[in-house]
Formats: sequence, structure tokens, C-alpha cells
Amino acid sequence: MTTRPLEAPSAAAPVVARLSALILTRNEERNLPGCLESLAGWCADIHIVDSFSTDRTVELASKYTEKISQHAFEGHTRQRAWALQNLPFEHAWVIALDADHRVTPELRDELIRFFDNPPIDIDGLYVKRREIFRGRWMRFGGYYPKYMLKIFRRGAAFLDDHEFDYRFYVQGKTRTLGHDLLEANENESRISFFIEKHAKFASELAAEELQRRAGLQYLIKPSLLGNADQRTLWLKTLWLRLPLYTRPFLLFIYRYFLRLGFLDGKEGFIFYFMQSFWFRLMVDIRIDEMIAEQRRSAREGRNTVRTQHPSSPAVGDNP
Repeated sequence: MTTRPLEAPSAAAPVVARLSALILTRNEERNLPGCLESLAGWCADIHIVDSFSTDRTVELASKYTEKISQHAFEGHTRQRAWALQNLPFEHAWVIALDADHRVTPELRDELIRFFDNPPIDIDGLYVKRREIFRGRWMRFGGYYPKYMLKIFRRGAAFLDDHEFDYRFYVQGKTRTLGHDLLEANENESRISFFIEKHAKFASELAAEELQRRAGLQYLIKPSLLGNADQRTLWLKTLWLRLPLYTRPFLLFIYRYFLRLGFLDGKEGFIFYFMQSFWFRLMVDIRIDEMIAEQRRSAREGRNTVRTQHPSSPAVGDNP
């Protein structure tokens, strides 16, 4: 009698969640591999929308997915809206990530369990954002946990194109997951990158604040007793009423002292000073400058009108 050799047991097939991923990129070669590695093996439908990177971003992305699109960057909300309307997602649910985001193993396992049998009455999922700055977790200062709606039913999500600090919204029910999404921008290890990025952001945020002061409404109702996004918008309306140049000091004192930001060490001091004081001061300066520019333009417009339409000659004067 002959016997057949025993076959080596086959490796268990990886568990794949019924979830698509969307990541926007532009020159993210330092951040993107970590993001994609955190999705590898359990999220099979990964879409990259690149804004014509000039570094190795696309090359690195191609090691994880073939679904790479190129689209000129027109703003964070418009880029994401274009992606949701045009990309061939395989699944009804999408996780929208930045290149510096990392799905923790705990969150990965929670998502696999959730999408094994997702409830039909839920349209969005909040996750807890864990901010990592220059290698250190910002645990204090009111920065953790920050709840962000990053996972949503595709047809139910929408964005506010006027909102600088973009966020996804849904009108239906939401749920909060128990585990963290890491945000760790490796580029911010160079303070020059942080300064250049936030100097540009200051102008964008100042422009939005002027629109909100002029009466532009948010797409959802700000409410202290609402969901995480409604509470954030309520705090923004309160921020708009605070006096310029005073509010950066108040925010830094609140985050660094009252919310114990000093416990985050040297990195915490740099982060809270630059993010809560320096950046917010830059926004106030730009608001001041923009108001001055508007007044100057209005004066020049009135002068132009007077020049083009001089007063009528007095009665009896020769024409």
C-alpha cells in the first residue's frame, strides 16, 4: 500500500472588509507607505487620487494598488467630492484618509467585525483621532480624543465647499467606534514645512471667517448638545465672536495650561504654541489685512464712480 505525503497546511485566507478606501496625495512619499501598509491585507479596494506628484508618491502607491487617478487639485472638499462622484468604488462604504493617517490594528479588527454585518440604519462612523507630532502622542491639551467622521455610506455623505477645515457630513444616524486612527505627518519633523503649510492655511481660514461673519451659514446646525461635528461648529461660532488678537492667547492658555498640554513635553510645547497661538495669530493678522484691503477697494471704487460721473453743472453755467 502506498501512502500520499502529507501536504503542508494552507495559510488561512486573509479576512477582507467590505470597505473601500480613498486617499488624496501630492508629494507624500514620506507618509503614504505607512498609510497603505495599515490597509494592506484587509482592505482590497484602495483608491488613490494624486495631484500630479513630483516625488515617488505614485511609484510607492503602485506597490499597493493599481487604482490610481490623477486629478488637478482644486481644494480639499472639491477633490473629495470629485472622487466620490467619479471613482468606481466596489463597496457602498468608504473610509476617507489623508496620506498621514494610519489605521491601528485595533481599529482594523473593529472595522472587519463591523462590516461583516453592517447595520442598515447607520450612515456614518466616527473614529478617535490620535495626533502624533514629531514622534510624540499629543494626549493632552484637549486634542485627544477628537472624533472625526471618516467612514460613511457613499451615497449619504456630503461636504461644505466653504469650510476650510473640511469634514464629511451625513444626515442619517451615526455611531462612534472604540479605537483610534493615528495622524502622524512625517513632514512636520521639519519646522519649516509646518510654517510654510500653516502660513498658506492662515489665508484660507481667514477668508472663510470673513464669509461666516458676513452671514454664510454652515450646512448643519451648530449645537453644543449635538454630535461631534455640531459641537465643533458651535465652538467655531463662539470663536468668531471673540476679539481678534486676544483669542490666540486665550486658546494657548486653555490648551497648554488648563487642559494640561504641558504634560506632552517639549513636543507638546512646540505643538500648542505653533498650532494654538502662532497659527491663530497669523489668521487674525490676515483677517485684519483683508478687512483693510476691502475698505481700500471700496474707497477706490467710490472715487472711480465720482470721477466717471462728475456733478452736473450749476444752472446758468455753460455746458
